[in-house]
Amino acid sequence: MPATPFTFFPPSLLVDDDLELIAPDPKWIDAILRECSDPATVKLDPQLARTTRQSLLDFLHVTPGGRMLGDPSRGQATAFYQFWMRWRDPVTRRFRMAGSIGVRIGNTPEIELYSGHIGYHVYPTARGRHFAERACRLVVPIMKFHGLSPVWITCNPDNLASRRTCERLGTRYVDTVDLPFTHAFYARGERQKCRYRWDI
Repeated sequence: MPATPFTFFPPSLLVDDDLELIAPDPKWIDAILRECSDPATVKLDPQLARTTRQSLLDFLHVTPGGRMLGDPSRGQATAFYQFWMRWRDPVTRRFRMAGSIGVRIGNTPEIELYSGHIGYHVYPTARGRHFAERACRLVVPIMKFHGLSPVWITCNPDNLASRRTCERLGTRYVDTVDLPFTHAFYARGERQKCRYRWDI
């Protein structure tokens, strides 16, 4: 029997007050690079500050519109959504980029133990506004559409901001697990993941 074709969540307006989740698009690259080159980013997140136009174009090439079907040959076992966060600065009244959030669709041991269903990152220039928490709530309809519950979110033990985000979401801390030395996260210096269960 042939496999059922995967159906993506219909394009929708994902907005919470001054925060909007948008599909990745080349027209936002300059705005992202401005945030990445900001002095706050250079100081607090030097790896992000090294983001290049080419790296963003490469991402858009393999993830058109922020959507990608699972492809184990590329290390992506499950389907994936990526959104860029955009917010309206109350001082300038202009839109700025705030970060990104990704949603992995499926239940695998790797997702439940290490990667989580949701991954997010907020630029230093946009922190302090609970954008990660708000973005997580905005993608709940997508997770429900795919029948994902519970949802697993993981973070490094020393990432206190992410742990607070999980607490504000009402997740339940389950445990902290060691990363296998063969995992990609281990190769970049990470050693453990805190696991939070979110029943949506």
